[in-house]
Amino acid sequence: MTTSGKRPPRSDAPWDLSFLRIGIVATAATAAVAALVTGLLAGWGDAVGVLAGAAVVTAFFTVSGLVIAWAGRIDDTFTLPAALGMFFVKAVILFPLLNALPEDGWLDRRTFALTVVVGALLWSGVQLRWVWTRQLYYVPPPAPPASASSADPERPAPGG
Repeated sequence: MTTSGKRPPRSDAPWDLSFLRIGIVATAATAAVAALVTGLLAGWGDAVGVLAGAAVVTAFFTVSGLVIAWAGRIDDTFTLPAALGMFFVKAVILFPLLNALPEDGWLDRRTFALTVVVGALLWSGVQLRWVWTRQLYYVPPPAPPASASSADPERPAPGG
């Protein structure tokens, strides 16, 4: 709200979710290399933990991005509650999931959990870089400049 009590005009700019593609590619490449190295050094059960952890992190960040963008399309003030709500939902899902895994099961819990932490840091880095390299406006962007012929109707157009 402004000091006059009116809401500023909403931007018609669409929510850009291109960071999802970048995050998915970065996670897939990192997980493939990490799973191969982990499989050779620690065993293939640990490698499956790496792949499962990367899949969970990718799903969580993708769903969060979509929900936050959906909330932002409705009203910008809904984005923070949507982000915090998704964080809570992810924690409520992840903690029981980790506890439900058997300690000596085919999927190594420690490797899975470590992969989730590393994956979250990777995705955070992708999002930070994406934001730092975009031209984002904190106010509605200015209108493009008018051409010389449309700026002054009494002035003849060049060459005419």
